[in-house]
Amino acid sequence: MAEPLTVGVDFGTLSGRAVVVRVRDGAELGSAVFEYPHGVLDETLPATGRALPPDWALQVPADYVGVLRNAVPAALRDAGADPADVVGIATDFTACTMVPTTADGTPLCELPEFEAEPHAYVKLWKHHSAQPQAVRINDLARARGEKWLPRYGGLISSEWEFAKGLELFEEAPAVYAAMRHWVEAADWIVWQLTGTYVRNACTAGYKGILQDGQYPSRDFLRELSPGFESFVADKLEHPLGQLGSRAGGLTAEAAGWTGLPEGIAVAVGNVDAHVTAPAANAVEPGQMVAIMGTSTCHVMNGAELREVPGMCGVVDGGIVTGLWGYEAGQSGVGDIFGWFADHFARDGHEQLTRLAARQEIGEHGLVALDWHSGNRSVLVDHELSGVVVGQTLATRPEDVYRALLEATAFGTRKIVETFGEAGVPVTELIIAGGLVKNALLMQIYADVTNLPLSVIGSEQGPALGSAIHAAVAAGAHPDIRAAAAAMGSVRRAVFQPVPAHVAAYDELYAEYTTLHDYFGRGGNDVMHRLAARRRAVAKAVAKGRS
Repeated sequence: MAEPLTVGVDFGTLSGRAVVVRVRDGAELGSAVFEYPHGVLDETLPATGRALPPDWALQVPADYVGVLRNAVPAALRDAGADPADVVGIATDFTACTMVPTTADGTPLCELPEFEAEPHAYVKLWKHHSAQPQAVRINDLARARGEKWLPRYGGLISSEWEFAKGLELFEEAPAVYAAMRHWVEAADWIVWQLTGTYVRNACTAGYKGILQDGQYPSRDFLRELSPGFESFVADKLEHPLGQLGSRAGGLTAEAAGWTGLPEGIAVAVGNVDAHVTAPAANAVEPGQMVAIMGTSTCHVMNGAELREVPGMCGVVDGGIVTGLWGYEAGQSGVGDIFGWFADHFARDGHEQLTRLAARQEIGEHGLVALDWHSGNRSVLVDHELSGVVVGQTLATRPEDVYRALLEATAFGTRKIVETFGEAGVPVTELIIAGGLVKNALLMQIYADVTNLPLSVIGSEQGPALGSAIHAAVAAGAHPDIRAAAAAMGSVRRAVFQPVPAHVAAYDELYAEYTTLHDYFGRGGNDVMHRLAARRRAVAKAVAKGRS
């Protein structure tokens, strides 16, 4: 046998990526990408042509299996690797992305009786229509003094398991009744690889409100919605697997899909953001990793438990064993840039960036809020929406584009400051994800946060992180820290803050903060009123067409 290899597979929002990695040093020998044929279903349901309501985002689970069938074999070919040398495979997924299934793991949307029912499909992380349910969960938890609420910054997101589950219970009772398991996609794909359902501790803690070994109580769930009290016991609760552990062996069927040897180790599932920290060798307190793509997820380790307002969650061992893993994030980043470039500019991203880079800070006279997909941290409110202030008849596309780039940097600074004020200081910001290629964006982030920016050494950070976890699950490294030291890759302090830029951005950030608090902390609830009106009109239009 030649040197042992592992395969990491990263399931993103629009595609899945596989990478073949050498266990000894983390060298990436080959990779491949498979685009989901159905993409994101946010306008119509293909089976019926039926229009979907606002804030919906669904996916087709068969697309995920397509990644295993196509990207993994293609990555092996690209690497020129002998499949016999592969000792393990691991996967990571967007979260919270939920699959309603039968007892054997069949997605309900694959059953003929539910093919036309939107609630039977995968609810992607960016499915935000459960905001009303999230508000009720938060209000009741505060009223009852639930001890788990501070572990989530005082607010449960509409993206998480309970809000989406309650939406399903209330809006599609037949689907809810038929559902045996409410499964994170991170666990569903491992189920397809091993034939065994193992619930990973990461999503259970961050997205499933599992704290100190307990979920929200039956009494809480009954008060939330009568009949919902058995949600945990009947639909959600399942034995946990720890990160880096072996979930099982690769089945013969999955070996046929992937071209990998039957029986090799399959690691417990993980989240794309959390799995990236070891890939960037960021496993110590103070190192915040920002995985920047369509959205941004911020993860970091801390030695002590702190309550950080508006964080997505804190979980003991949520990233590496022995430390508290913290998570925050922004629901829209690359999505915002893409939306603007696609709909309001004749030039593509490269030209817009080139024109924006010529400007002095503040030259465009604009300040924007980065809430086009709502706010994940620190306000945790997906009915908030985007704002651009200062536009005139002289405003050009590159002006708005730069203002949007800056707005997302301001959003990250708000997160960094909130962590620091809560006693979890950020000493280094490490960037991973596709947006790292935009040098202007990276310099803006360094200047806005006044932090040196390190850059992950891999273009496929989550997939590399999964390959690292596969090595631990296969026994090739003793633990995640050791595997990260051997296989991780990072370039330190690539972008340094420029003092004059820092001072200029401090002034613009003050304006951002004024708008942030005015629209986001009750100064003016116009965004909520507009969202409610949009839902009401969409409902009336749909009723009129039926």
